[in-house]
Amino acid sequence: MTDQTLIARIRDLSTPLEPKPTGMEPWLEPLQGIKAVLFDVYGTLLISASGDIGLGGNPSGSIGLPALLANAGINADTRPSRSGIQQQLRAPIGERLSAAIRADHADARASGKLYPEVDIRAIWATLLAEHGYQATPQQLERIAVEYECRINPVWPMPGLADLLGALRQRGLLLGIVSNAQFYTPLILEAVLGQAPAELGLEPSCSAWSYQLREAKPSTIIYQVALDGLARKHGIPPEQVLYIGNDRRNDIWPAQQLGLKTALFAGDARSLRLREDDPKLIGVSADRVMTQLDQVEQIV
Repeated sequence: MTDQTLIARIRDLSTPLEPKPTGMEPWLEPLQGIKAVLFDVYGTLLISASGDIGLGGNPSGSIGLPALLANAGINADTRPSRSGIQQQLRAPIGERLSAAIRADHADARASGKLYPEVDIRAIWATLLAEHGYQATPQQLERIAVEYECRINPVWPMPGLADLLGALRQRGLLLGIVSNAQFYTPLILEAVLGQAPAELGLEPSCSAWSYQLREAKPSTIIYQVALDGLARKHGIPPEQVLYIGNDRRNDIWPAQQLGLKTALFAGDARSLRLREDDPKLIGVSADRVMTQLDQVEQIV
């Protein structure tokens, strides 16, 4: 199963979404000296039905494991002796997926990692093995895509492709810093028609949590993108604007590293102000956007 097969399947499972207004007022006064723009993905570049990457969270829909297995070309064992297991497997899989992710996080924290991230393919492999199923790497990827696209439908924010083109024409360097999985770049390609690099989102200035096994709000994931900007382009943090929808995961760590920040308040599903979080006292974005194309006014 190739990436193109997965991209085609993502397209089949994707339907248009519209952002829901947040009622916030934009603050768009220009920032001087910005040479690079880094983006969050879920809730910023992509409308997300769940407001974030799906994984094992609260799904908007669900699917049983036998259906996932069938879509991946794995024949579920239906022998009478296994009927009890089959009945269990037909229950929604989200709760067991969440439990497996929590267990993986606990192991990582015990080894000293403060904000661990999973590789969802390994989580699915563990779940299947618990019930006697073995899957190839390609089948694990198909299962992960089938699940994510059903429980967390996504669609590009209005004007996204045009905006990326306009920012590139102005000579700005673009990248991504995102809590993500292997399928996130494939989803972007599926709904936008081009791979992230072809859209101008430079790999050397991008960082994906599943590759690092480190998630936002860790500053480690941001530092990877900043190192690429400094090494390849000589751009320091104070000349970088980071745009995200979450005060804790996006604004707080980016500001710790000296980046300028813009809170994207463009969709009520995904806006995360986290006003009760004591760590965020005094944390305020440099700018507030309610539409993606407003970044052109800021930079």
